[in-house]
Amino acid sequence: MFRNVRELVEMAVDKNVPISEVMILQEIEVRGCTRDEVVSKMDTNLKVMEQAVERGIAGVKSHSGLTGGAARQLREYMNSGKMLSGETILDAVSKAMATNEVNAAMGTICATPTAGSAGVVPGTLFAVIEKLNPTREQMIRFLFTSGAFGFVVANNASISGAAGGCQAEVGSAAGMASAAIVEMAGGTPQQSAEAMAITLKNMLGLVCDPVAGLVEVPCVKRNAMGAANAMVAADMALAGITSTIPCDEVIEAMFRIGQSMSDTLKETAQGGLAATPTGKRLAEEIFGKSQ
Repeated sequence: MFRNVRELVEMAVDKNVPISEVMILQEIEVRGCTRDEVVSKMDTNLKVMEQAVERGIAGVKSHSGLTGGAARQLREYMNSGKMLSGETILDAVSKAMATNEVNAAMGTICATPTAGSAGVVPGTLFAVIEKLNPTREQMIRFLFTSGAFGFVVANNASISGAAGGCQAEVGSAAGMASAAIVEMAGGTPQQSAEAMAITLKNMLGLVCDPVAGLVEVPCVKRNAMGAANAMVAADMALAGITSTIPCDEVIEAMFRIGQSMSDTLKETAQGGLAATPTGKRLAEEIFGKSQ
């Protein structure tokens, strides 16, 4: 079993297999399941992601009324041909928001690694398939690669906003996604690690400050930015750009930052955007409606 990114990359290189295969083999060993059972379970997760993206793009609204419709609105803007950003990045952004809007609307999603950050991995996956044309197996492997890096973060830092801020949720999700994009695009295990490091170090210190304590504002749009970050970092790694700070040290830094972060900035809705005049007003309006 690997404990950190360095060991994960070394195992992939030594066995001459992709990172996704290392994760599959670990799941088989730890769970005592067959390969078919492990892959079938991940295929089920993939189907949940597909359905969430489709539902979100069609348009949903949260019960609070704070979020909903942004994914659909962005798709309409993309169809106008006026977009300034690249189509693939905006596709990832719209699908990331679609997934998180479904979560806010109490729909079914797959936590990757959490519900609040569930849009980044599927958002990027369903965007890059337009260019890479992967097989179903490769799409499933994308999720195993994401899971491998998420496993390392969960065991060496945190994937909880309450423990480490949003850097631990959307930050981790973005890093996981970028590493998986690299593998799907034909990059090396080390390049996946570089992508993870580049992504995560540019999201260090991101606070968790949900307005009214709901996983909606700014969570939905943070998933959008996490997806964009993941896409750019993956391209940088595939271009041969490396992170000066090794991936495991970036993860360790994220843990230390989370430990030193004020509790008001860790999912308590007591600081950041939640503590702004508008944030407070929205909280009062929402709780007033629910009483």
